[in-house]
Amino acid sequence: MLKILLATSLSFLVLIAAPVALSAARYWEIAHSEWWAADRSSAGLLPPARARSDSMVRVYAARTVRWKGIFAIHTWIVLKQGAGPYERYDLTAWGDPIRINGFVPDGRWFGQVPSVIFAADGAEADVLIPRMRAAIADYKYRDSGDYVAWPGPNSNTFVASVLAAVPETGVSLPATAIGKDFPADGHWIAPTPSRTGFRLSLGGYAGLTIAWVEGIQVNLLGAVVGLDLRRPALQLPGLGRVGLSGQNGARAGGRGS
Repeated sequence: MLKILLATSLSFLVLIAAPVALSAARYWEIAHSEWWAADRSSAGLLPPARARSDSMVRVYAARTVRWKGIFAIHTWIVLKQGAGPYERYDLTAWGDPIRINGFVPDGRWFGQVPSVIFAADGAEADVLIPRMRAAIADYKYRDSGDYVAWPGPNSNTFVASVLAAVPETGVSLPATAIGKDFPADGHWIAPTPSRTGFRLSLGGYAGLTIAWVEGIQVNLLGAVVGLDLRRPALQLPGLGRVGLSGQNGARAGGRGS
């Protein structure tokens, strides 16, 4: 029994250490020595707002800045109601905690090109936007000093909380969205954001998730190892989703990863 326990523990540690080591190697290869001066211009993922008259929802993710990019991504939300302008919502550690249009909607995050976590357009977006705006307005950790990079509440806690208000989107943030498992609702045991299962979170420091959308995930000090049940793949710390269907798999009018 002891041998089985030791073998299981060792295997789990390998699933944490090896992906993080690969992510670290990638970071050192592309690291920008002056991260504050890195490119934050549009990545060309969205047309000018005036060029489209329909509503739109996007959730984007990109590697965060400096060495934290080895482990984590930063996520944000972009909304567009009808023919109106884009509205970008980030939660950051500086300035106003919830920044509205503080950055280009589809901008590079300090040099990192964002990927699409979720996309909805037209009538589907029209249904989602009012509920997402209400969740943004009601977000609990919105005051100066509330932001905590690890284990949360941080930018990913904010986005996960907003997505929990629209569980029918079927979207799950990647394993690299450190902070997504912080219990912003104050409950250690609660339904997952997708409402397809349950999660146990010990203050974001450790936890267990079992759900159809989120899959099976074990959180140890923010490092998440998991199995995607819907679209078979692994969720690994530092690397995120590793599977045949790609890293994120979001599509307009469809479901994210």
